[in-house]
Amino acid sequence: MEQNKHLSFQTHSAPSLQGRAGSGSKFRGLGVALITPFHADGSIDYEALIRLVEFQIAGGVDFLCIMGTTAETPTLTADEKRTLKELLVDRVAGRVPLLMGCGGNCTSAVVNELQTADWSGIDGVLSVCPMYNKPSQEGLYQHFRAIAEASPVPVVLYNVPGRTGVNMTAETTLRLARDFENVVAIKEASGNITQMDDIIKNKPDHFDVISGDDGITFPLITLGAVGVISVIGNALPAEFSRMVRLALNGDYASALSIHHKFAELFKLLFVDGNPAGVKAMLHAMGMIENQLRLPLVPTRLTTMEQISTIIHQLGIKL
Repeated sequence: MEQNKHLSFQTHSAPSLQGRAGSGSKFRGLGVALITPFHADGSIDYEALIRLVEFQIAGGVDFLCIMGTTAETPTLTADEKRTLKELLVDRVAGRVPLLMGCGGNCTSAVVNELQTADWSGIDGVLSVCPMYNKPSQEGLYQHFRAIAEASPVPVVLYNVPGRTGVNMTAETTLRLARDFENVVAIKEASGNITQMDDIIKNKPDHFDVISGDDGITFPLITLGAVGVISVIGNALPAEFSRMVRLALNGDYASALSIHHKFAELFKLLFVDGNPAGVKAMLHAMGMIENQLRLPLVPTRLTTMEQISTIIHQLGIKL
């Protein structure tokens, strides 16, 4: 695999991260939902992963989210997950916080993982609403209550009804935030701005709202969110971290300009599913092979051509 080519973006360095920080949470600013690179034979490309991690840190990311949706975690074996966790903890070496996915639709299985796994080097867990079995709001509360009581590290809730089939309401989120000090944030990807605003307006001081969608990061920060767990940040950490920090520091005009530049790219990266779009982009940059594990497949050629056109227009040299 070719080493990543020189990447240039016509921009200034990112401002320092100031902005709002009611809780002092480690998970604010630009968090990147790290992809898992694969070889053509389907095995994990650990060398490419190491290059990607260094690219993220050099690009100014504030934290990394590992083994989430974008990492194709459902297709990874237990042994692969352990190896990835150990490698990432060792490579990052505390330079940025690590948020690790730990969730599922069997509460007892999630609790058992929290109680028995090695969480050294991990700064928090990202736990998604149970998928497929569609619990009630009381069921969601009891599920996350059990997780909060079992977790040895801070818990970030993850509401993504488009994937799970159930929406956790603002009322349930706020109930959890008020009842458990170690429930420190929510990654909100419901697409419901009113719901997110309700959480932001009524949350306790120790609790933060993090955008779960690249495309709504800017407007959500203007409402009081503290950052994003990003997909596009895999490929453009420097520029996207600049937009996030400008917005957090109150320079909305400059942040909005970057947001508008990326608007079409946000759509294209998801039109054929995540992480197909961002993996195609990283492949074009010489960072990884364009490989996914079934049931996911690479993005269509027509989509890739559109992505290439836009990134050239943005001044990114591939």
